[in-house]
Amino acid sequence: MKIHNVIKKNVRGQNAYAIEERECAIKMDANENPHALSPALRKELFDTLSRIPLNRYPAAGSPSLRRLFAEKYHVHENMILIGNGSDELIQVLLTALVASSKRGVVVPVPTFAIYRIAALNTGHQVLEIPLDERFDLDLDAILNMIARRNPEVVFLSYPNNPTGNCYSDDRVLPIIQASPGIVVVDEAYHHFSDRTFLPRLKEFNNLIILRTLSKVGFAALRIGVLIGHAEVVRELNKVRLPYNLNTLSQTAAEFFFSHEKEFVAQTENIVSHREWLMKEMKAIRGIRTYPSDSNFILFSCQDDKDGVYENLLQRGILIKNFGNLGPLRDCLRVTVGTGSENAAFVEALKGILNR
Repeated sequence: MKIHNVIKKNVRGQNAYAIEERECAIKMDANENPHALSPALRKELFDTLSRIPLNRYPAAGSPSLRRLFAEKYHVHENMILIGNGSDELIQVLLTALVASSKRGVVVPVPTFAIYRIAALNTGHQVLEIPLDERFDLDLDAILNMIARRNPEVVFLSYPNNPTGNCYSDDRVLPIIQASPGIVVVDEAYHHFSDRTFLPRLKEFNNLIILRTLSKVGFAALRIGVLIGHAEVVRELNKVRLPYNLNTLSQTAAEFFFSHEKEFVAQTENIVSHREWLMKEMKAIRGIRTYPSDSNFILFSCQDDKDGVYENLLQRGILIKNFGNLGPLRDCLRVTVGTGSENAAFVEALKGILNR
């Protein structure tokens, strides 16, 4: 067998999604919630999970969970699709859509890498449009692309990962209005920005909102939510695998609703720490920070940023390095940690840059 004869050209031509696995005392690279469940909540959750009959299949389509999210978002449950993380929901959508070489998928860059990877894997052409110098949408370029190519879908990360900012609403709205295809507004970091396009679902039947519980403390359980018009969700359900979300994750998500106040308090704590961390970093000479509506901060260094990254590693602190190509070639990204983690990071950064 010749592997190039059986694997799609689009798949062979790309690299797998890279996740850096390094053992560090302080892990601030993956935009995770740094707070573990309290001992009381942990015991209650594990007691609940221990009663699950593991020999039985999960509830197909997560019906109880769909009802809970529908109530929370004030929509009908037939507008909700639950996935094994937002990644699966992105793949389900792209699998269902017609892939045409004359159209394509619009992806502002830099942004969440899975949009591009999933589009290529499902046979779509990717139409990348650089963000402007403020990491906002280049509205004219995107509208021009929409007029010329009639794209199947436009992906908008809001707030955007890895830049951390929410795009200007007066640039997002014209894109939704002009698009003949689907517009996905990915609100994975909604809990830290408190900004949303969810109310706009009443106006636009081509709008899809993505949410997740990964950033509020359940990253290990992979719980994603898609909210869209019923006719769209009905078709996507035909692509979704029957038992796509396991029973442990469904039960944990229901547990989230029972204790939402505790999880919201954690996100408010993270926002508070983000503002402290931003202030401290701005005071360090040689550091430029970028505005953040999320649970991480993008920053650049006047000095050798690879050297800064390696020196942090030597001190037991792992952050995100974006390599030496593209618009983020001078940038690093740090996830907001606990108070002690943030303080350790700031002191280490000062020590490295003030040598």
